[in-house]
Amino acid sequence: MMQRRAFLKSSLILAAPTLSLPALAKTAQAAPGERSLRLYNTHTGEKLRSVFWAEGEFIPDAMKDINKVLRDHRNNKVAQIDPALLLLLTQLNDKLDNQHELHIISGYRSPESNAKLHAASGGVAKRSLHMDAKAIDIRLPGKDLKMLHRAAMSLKGGGVGYYADSQFVHMDTGRVRYW
Repeated sequence: MMQRRAFLKSSLILAAPTLSLPALAKTAQAAPGERSLRLYNTHTGEKLRSVFWAEGEFIPDAMKDINKVLRDHRNNKVAQIDPALLLLLTQLNDKLDNQHELHIISGYRSPESNAKLHAASGGVAKRSLHMDAKAIDIRLPGKDLKMLHRAAMSLKGGGVGYYADSQFVHMDTGRVRYW
């Protein structure tokens, strides 16, 4: 069991955009009963491949790495991402049979950043769930955005928004609603 934990912790990749580790990527595939994510932060260029849940529990080191990648890129503030949101993303990946990186447009958003964005745009909620680390904006290159939106809605895991002009889908763990 301890060897398994050591492997899971070592399977985390937090890489600069120019770093390519295809051999390690193949060894980091999640086994049955595990949950993993591949993320690419479009603002920082960071990539992460992580098994974040195994043996019936979340892996603290993996959660810290995910929190860092999904931080507010405007001021580098980090928050604890809602684990339910991560599980929702794995359900979306399963539904789409996706083995590729989810491109992250926005994860956690600090109240300061949210206030600035809200003042500059009517499309940003004053009380966004991004500030509670319960929302994420994503795209999946190579997949039609409308199809991604429909797949996210079919999960009925929370709010799902479609932003065609900005090319992303919003998902959150709030009440089920669609726009």
